[in-house]
Amino acid sequence: MKILEVKNLNLGFDLSDGFCQAIYGVSFDLEKGETLAIVGESGCGKTISTMSILQLLPETARITGGEILYNNNNLLGFNQKQMQKIRGKKIALIPQDPMTSLNPLYTIGNQLLEIIELHQGLRGKEAFDIAVEALERVKIPDAREKMKAYPHEFSGGMKQRVIIAMALACNAEVIIADEPTTALDVTVQAQIMEILREVKSKYNLSLILITHDLGIVAENADKIAVMYAGRIVEYASKDKLFNNPKHPYTRALLNVILDINTTDVKTIEGQPPSITDKITGCPFHPRCQDCMEICTKIDPQLKEINHCAKTACHLYD
Repeated sequence: MKILEVKNLNLGFDLSDGFCQAIYGVSFDLEKGETLAIVGESGCGKTISTMSILQLLPETARITGGEILYNNNNLLGFNQKQMQKIRGKKIALIPQDPMTSLNPLYTIGNQLLEIIELHQGLRGKEAFDIAVEALERVKIPDAREKMKAYPHEFSGGMKQRVIIAMALACNAEVIIADEPTTALDVTVQAQIMEILREVKSKYNLSLILITHDLGIVAENADKIAVMYAGRIVEYASKDKLFNNPKHPYTRALLNVILDINTTDVKTIEGQPPSITDKITGCPFHPRCQDCMEICTKIDPQLKEINHCAKTACHLYD
């Protein structure tokens, strides 16, 4: 059952020199209990696409077309009061930086209780017990005592656990995890992802995982959307994408490796385009080793290839 569908989303920014489109016809869906990974280089549109779901966009951002369906209700038709009942309670966000996502002036307990009161209308012992249980779900030891602690008393990994606990405290059905392991060391990254896997499985949650780490994707995703220059250029199950990548950009991402014997890093030559760049043809063509003349003139559309994956590439015309 599809719990969330993004259909033909178009979005841009009102800048001083006019409107610049940043997201071009992005579509993806999420089923109950499923993990969708959205991957790509920085600036490709991963975060802004998913923040559109919660309508947490900069003032200059403007959605110009598309639908965002949560349980068949178009969220783009919701006002702010209606969205407040969705954010946190139905669709929760684990933001990118755990270091700055908690208010340093309030205890962990106060911040958890505020969310529970807002979304569940509970106070007192009942709310307190729910908050403690949420901390215990993410394996924070001595949870009752930790309710009295301030964020500065927690490590980065512990702060990230608190943020996950906040997402779980109101029994959200969908969690958007935006680079959930950024700024954490490798051991803590593994712990955080293990916690996410456990709570997702136990409570049958649906997860959107935004990341550039293909190792995390390989371990956690059911299906993958590869984004470049505000477009989805490949959309497939994890097995099909890793075993038989179609788009040259996807293949290039999978080939970005570090040779531990030489410390050489194999990279993708060039840089992704800015939203202010005037693009003709496929936006990846200046960096693509398979570029053809048509690629410089016509932007390919995302289409199904051999009934197994979707890609936007003239190689398959």
